[in-house]
Amino acid sequence: MTDAWKTVFAWLRSPSRSLSSKLSLVILLLAAPIFILSMSLLYTQSRSIIRSEAVGHATSVLGTTMQRLQHILVTIETATESYGWLVSENLQPDSLLKLSRAVVSLNANTDGCSISMEPNTFPEHGRYYSVYTIRRGDSIISTIEEPYEYFERVWYKTPRQLNAPCWVDFYDDVDTLTVYLDDMIASYCKPIYDANGQFVAVISTDVTLGHLFNVVTSVSDSIASSVPVKHYPHSYLMMTDKDGRYIIHPDTLCRFKQTIFSGVDPGTQPDVISLGHEMTKGNSGNMSVVLDGVPCMVVYQSVPGTNWSLALVCPDSDIWAGYHRLNHILLPILLFGLVFIQLLCRHAVANALSPLGKLLEKTQSIIAGNMEVHIQRSQRQDAVGRLQNSFGMMLQRLNFHMGSVRYTTEQARQRNEELAAATRKAEEADRQRTVFLQNVTHQIRTPLNIIMGFAQLLGGSTQGTLSKEELKSITGMMKHNSKTLNYLVNMLFASSDSGLSEELNSYKHEEVACNQVARESISYVNLHFPDLVISFSSDVDDKFCIHTSRVYLMRSLSELLYNSAKYSDRQHISLHISLKEGNLLFVVQDTGKGIAEEDIQRIFTYFGKVDDLSEGLGLGLPLVKRHISNLGGTLTLDEDYHAGARFCIRFPLD
Repeated sequence: MTDAWKTVFAWLRSPSRSLSSKLSLVILLLAAPIFILSMSLLYTQSRSIIRSEAVGHATSVLGTTMQRLQHILVTIETATESYGWLVSENLQPDSLLKLSRAVVSLNANTDGCSISMEPNTFPEHGRYYSVYTIRRGDSIISTIEEPYEYFERVWYKTPRQLNAPCWVDFYDDVDTLTVYLDDMIASYCKPIYDANGQFVAVISTDVTLGHLFNVVTSVSDSIASSVPVKHYPHSYLMMTDKDGRYIIHPDTLCRFKQTIFSGVDPGTQPDVISLGHEMTKGNSGNMSVVLDGVPCMVVYQSVPGTNWSLALVCPDSDIWAGYHRLNHILLPILLFGLVFIQLLCRHAVANALSPLGKLLEKTQSIIAGNMEVHIQRSQRQDAVGRLQNSFGMMLQRLNFHMGSVRYTTEQARQRNEELAAATRKAEEADRQRTVFLQNVTHQIRTPLNIIMGFAQLLGGSTQGTLSKEELKSITGMMKHNSKTLNYLVNMLFASSDSGLSEELNSYKHEEVACNQVARESISYVNLHFPDLVISFSSDVDDKFCIHTSRVYLMRSLSELLYNSAKYSDRQHISLHISLKEGNLLFVVQDTGKGIAEEDIQRIFTYFGKVDDLSEGLGLGLPLVKRHISNLGGTLTLDEDYHAGARFCIRFPLD
């Protein structure tokens, strides 16, 4: 008997362990081997399923790609066959050039077309006569080739020897044209015969392998466009000829320059050699190989009508990505499953045992101070059931009384919080009242002290020594400060309940001339600031009127102009009246320091000021806003204007 089993039996014999725990462990020891065996079988079976699905998906993708490739090849073959008949019927130099151009211009999948004649077919052109048309971007260029020995070229010699149309692939490195296709080329070549059955020419239609690669790997082609070419993230296509030479390959350095056998060691890479032979023989199937050190699954198939073979290479890292992720999560799944089985067993055993265990736990919880325990009513009629029900009833009564105490305590707490909040509000109101009284006292005391000081000066013995200019200055100062006192008193009255009542009861349907009330407002402000120049302009006629309260409209305009005079440079204050989108606008603008963004809301609240040390009671703008609102309009600050402050009064015109 191993030490592990000795430990298990010792744990089962321990008197400190509960019966439910012991039974749960026994059930777990019986169920765990079955669970682990099932997971192992599932894990093993999933590998073969993933392999089969990968082969099926790759074969489907390869089939779709093959259809796209065949569609291109058949299109080129059909065009070549059709125009080959026209060539045999029109063996004239000018006609050949037009027919070559027609093949390329009418078939988007072609990159070039040549018609090359047998030697001395047209004596006037010498031994050689070959016309060629290529596609260069959106342009199509046709030309007569310079003389060269094209008779030994594969695209000419092969169909002549076979005496039948065929596909060939080559790299034309002979620069005999002013324009040429600088790429590897696949060409469908057809021999041409005259009316006597005599071989006279070869028509060959070209498609560059780069073009062919882009078309067959594109997912936007109309053929099977719902099936993506790359089923896996790193899969790729390759195509070889009868010698194993790459025709299509994602690495352009490999195309037409290397074969599938290049750099392959037969001793260490027999799988690659076997794949190469299968593809060069034109067979179809799938193999697991190691290409460039990467394990891959290759699905291959011959291209009908050619000696080419098309293959889809799918790296094992893509195919088995999900399977390898399964390796990382299998152990947590096993552990979770075992824990779940243990919990399930424990739950089942606990439910099967007497409810005494639950009653004991809840009793201990109550002893620990947790009175939120709920004991369900038992349907058992024995002593244990009656004990559980009696204990539950007792707990309900106790909770009821404790709930009453908690409710009373909560009510007292809420009242205390409300009282504290009310106290804070009262303290804040008292503080605001004190600040307001101090502000009012300061604002009134300053002009009053000036008036009293000048009054004492005028009533004293120095009166006779004052010049007329000094007396005029003193009386002007006294007049200005008395107006300031009158302005402050009117402001306090307007903000009071009596002022509000008077405003609401005022007649608001007077016919008021807009330009006239604007000029009167400017004149009123000039009484306080005699040297102030306010620019006035209006887009409306002097006879233009609106129905409103003349008094409160004038007070609003005067207050805005008064503020501009106090808080700006007093150089560029303007009042403009205009009509815009069915609204009448009064715009007051200055070039002062403006109003900071964080102070915009504060200036429209009662007693709110940007600076507590500045002049005023903090009532001007709130009262203007209230006046304009009661008159049916709106007062806004233009936040896009940053050269100072610009206030806009807007009245809708019905």
